[in-house]
Amino acid sequence: MRILVTGAAGFLGSHLCDRLLERGAIVTGLDNFQTGRRENVEHLVNHPSFTMVEHDITVPFDGTFDRIFNLACPASPPEYQKDPLGTMRTCVVGTDNMLALAVASGARFFQASTSEVYGDPEVHPQHEDYRGSVNPIGIRACYDEGKRAAETLCFDYRREHGIDIRVARIFNTYGPRMNPADGRVVSNLIVQALRGEDMTVYGSGDQTRSFCYGDDMVEGFLRLMDAPGEVSGPVNLGNPDELTVGGLAELVVEMTGTRSRIVQRPLPSDDPARRCPDISRAWELLGWTARVPLRDGLRQTIDHFQDKLAIQAP
Repeated sequence: MRILVTGAAGFLGSHLCDRLLERGAIVTGLDNFQTGRRENVEHLVNHPSFTMVEHDITVPFDGTFDRIFNLACPASPPEYQKDPLGTMRTCVVGTDNMLALAVASGARFFQASTSEVYGDPEVHPQHEDYRGSVNPIGIRACYDEGKRAAETLCFDYRREHGIDIRVARIFNTYGPRMNPADGRVVSNLIVQALRGEDMTVYGSGDQTRSFCYGDDMVEGFLRLMDAPGEVSGPVNLGNPDELTVGGLAELVVEMTGTRSRIVQRPLPSDDPARRCPDISRAWELLGWTARVPLRDGLRQTIDHFQDKLAIQAP
């Protein structure tokens, strides 16, 4: 099977490429390396069934594929806010280009959407039928509304061209190969703890998130892509166990043995107060649930950052 993965040098994209190659697929990876890192795919450079191409999906790409996984887009707020116009173009123009390629190839198409389509939700946990509470003119809108528009494109392409689409709404995910400087809460707290720096918690720390280990998330991608044709989504993929950000910080302190202080900083604009997925649809349609316990996943992630950053635990 010939498979295209955009965002292939990213955290989740690189793990997805690993799994696809293990299945015997012929994989082409695209990445413009804005946030993707070459080291995430360097172990695949000499793989006979893998080709890495530096390419920005806002520019059309030619080829013939059986399946396309569209994961291209910065996913952490500091990264996507650096270039809001570029983020919106990636979500809209880039997704349109990849959907057109899927039509030309007759390919099944997977769209990596996000829990950010729910904005600062007023319904808990968030079910796929909830339409969200998004600020369309805020500093996060380039990503939130960009991903909402990308979902719209997917369903319009299905209606207009009969394309087979799969839309996954990804909730907070963590694990090895995260960029230590990307500004996401798990990587921030772990790296700060390992370096003995103040550990930054924004706001009171009472806001909640639900943290899913990367291997579980990639398994969800594959199950959704492999599901029967009537399963288009959107489908929430995430860990339904809610945890406060302050609680996460305290857990990282415990697991690293750091002497770092937990310090509070002002809460960013439009930061959601609660975020927790209803994954009943994923279980019913895919038999999928998050399986890796948080402590186990954090242990793997801490060990990864210690190795990559050559930091010794306190």
